[in-house]
Amino acid sequence: MKPQNTSLDGKMILVTGAAGFIGSNLCERLLKEHPTATVVGIDSVNDYYDVRIKEWRLEQLEKYGQRFVFIKGNIADKALIDEIFAQYKPAIVVNLAAQAGVRYSITNPDAYIESNLIGFYNILEACRHSYDGGATGVEHLVYASSSSVYGSNEKVPYSVEDKVDNPVSLYAATKKSNELMAHAYSKLYNIPSTGLRFFTVYGPAGRPDMAYFGFTNKLIKGETIQIFNFGNCKRDFTYVDDIVEGVIRVMQHAPERKNGTDGLPVPPYMVYNIGNNQPENLLDFVQILQEELIRAKVLPEDYDFEAHKKLVPMQPGDVPVTYADTTALEEDFGFKPSTSLREGLRSFAAWYHDFYQK
Repeated sequence: MKPQNTSLDGKMILVTGAAGFIGSNLCERLLKEHPTATVVGIDSVNDYYDVRIKEWRLEQLEKYGQRFVFIKGNIADKALIDEIFAQYKPAIVVNLAAQAGVRYSITNPDAYIESNLIGFYNILEACRHSYDGGATGVEHLVYASSSSVYGSNEKVPYSVEDKVDNPVSLYAATKKSNELMAHAYSKLYNIPSTGLRFFTVYGPAGRPDMAYFGFTNKLIKGETIQIFNFGNCKRDFTYVDDIVEGVIRVMQHAPERKNGTDGLPVPPYMVYNIGNNQPENLLDFVQILQEELIRAKVLPEDYDFEAHKKLVPMQPGDVPVTYADTTALEEDFGFKPSTSLREGLRSFAAWYHDFYQK
C-alpha cells in the first residue's frame, strides 16, 4: 500500500460539480470526517436533469455552515475559475464537473466541448499558476474520467494498462482527452494528478438519466421500459458510497514528484479504475430493482412488470459490457468496492419513495 502523503485536515479543498451526484456526496463526507477542512464547491446547477435533486443535495450541505462555500458558476468561465483560485488558494482540487451521459453527447455535443474540454483546461491552467511566485500551490488534482474510455475493447476486465484509443461516443473522447491533458500538465508543470475511471455509479439522489432511475420513473407512469441489447448488457454497477470512499483515499495519496535519469521531472500522474469488479446482467438488475421498488412501496405488490418490459437492440454509443479490473486500487489503497446491488438499490428505492411520494 502507498503511504499517505497528503493530509485533508485543515486544508482548503475545491470540488467542482458540487451539486452533482458524486460531488455532493464527496463534499458531505469531507465535511463530516474532516472538521478542520473547508470545502469550496462550484456548480452551474444546469437543467440537464431535475434541478430539484441538485437543490436537495446542496441543502444537505447547509448544516456545515461556513465550512462549505458554494459558488454557482460554470468551470468554462476562465475568469471565475482564476478568481476562485486567487481567493481560496485550494490545496486539493477534485474536478467532477462535467457534462455526463453517452446518449446526450450525440444530440448536444457543444455542452461536452464547453464543460469537459474548455472547463477542464481552465482547471489545469489554474493549478499550473497556483505555483506562481514560489507558492506551495495545488498539492493534488483528482479528476473524474470514465469507464467509457474503454470504448469497444473486447478484453475484459478493463485494465488501466489497456489501450483506450477507440472511443465510441463524444463523451468518451472528452474523458480520454482529460487524461491526456492532465498528463501533459503533470509533465510540464509537475502537477500531481490522478484520474479516476468511474464505472456506472448509482444510488440515492442519483442522476435521472441513468437506467435504474429512468426505469423507475417510467414504471410509475405505467410506461414500457426498454432493455437494450435484448438484456445481454452487463454493467459494473458501483454504489456511490464506494466511489466516494475511493476518491477520498486517492486524494490522500498524491503521485510523487521525482526526476528521471535525464534529470527532468517524471510526470506525477496516475489513473485508476473504480468499479465493483462484478458485472451484473441487465435483466438480473431489473429483477432486483423491481423487488426493491415493491419493498419500498414505490410500486404496488401486484405490479405487472412483464407487461411493461421490452427487449430492444443496442443503441449508438453504448457498449455491451463494462467490467473493472481494480487490482491497482486494491494494491495501492487497500480498497475494493463491496456494496451489493440489492443493498444499493434498496437505499435508492427508499430515497425515491421519500423524495417523490411522501
